[in-house]
Amino acid sequence: MQTAFLFDCDGVVLDTEPQYSRFWERIGRARFPADAEFAQRIKGQTLMAIKQRYFATAPADLAWIDSELETYELQMDYAYVPGSRSFLEACRAAGFPTALVTSSDRAKMARVGRARPEFHTLFDRVFTAEDAPRSKPAPDCYLAAARHFGLEPGRCVVMEDSLNGLRAARQSGAHVVGLATGLPEAELAPWCDLVLPSLHGLSPGDVLSRLRM
Repeated sequence: MQTAFLFDCDGVVLDTEPQYSRFWERIGRARFPADAEFAQRIKGQTLMAIKQRYFATAPADLAWIDSELETYELQMDYAYVPGSRSFLEACRAAGFPTALVTSSDRAKMARVGRARPEFHTLFDRVFTAEDAPRSKPAPDCYLAAARHFGLEPGRCVVMEDSLNGLRAARQSGAHVVGLATGLPEAELAPWCDLVLPSLHGLSPGDVLSRLRM
């Protein structure tokens, strides 16, 4: 039976999580100094969900966070997580359907495409925040990806690194692989079928074998 591989973006495919952590930590200190966990709490959520919850009280606040984030993303380094590009290329070569399922919006993914022209060729479809009615940790985005490929969620393997993303994947019914690129294995494990330090040196067959699929 066919199996699709579904990938979160930041911290799974692109090595951007440390950069975003620094950004949101700065925003948290400036706007929510009493919430020491602000940056960690919002990880994996769409920008729309973050803005609606934390910045919707005044139009000036929305304009400010949009401007701050756009300026920051324009100078970011969109390097690949070690092993992610070769794993994606192996999926493509072996005929596995692949999708990026990200909480980022289309504008951010367009900036990624300008920085990495080959990026979108690694996926059959890129799902962004605009493609799901609810943000992670709701499962909507992964359910939409499974439907796109005509597969039951149980025929999909999700690669995630954040707790909100892992919860979304688990609720969807997919097989869940946690990548310990930012959080310790012990924190990821309760939400995963398999935890890996990275995809470096692994093939799609290796992962499916470890998942016993």
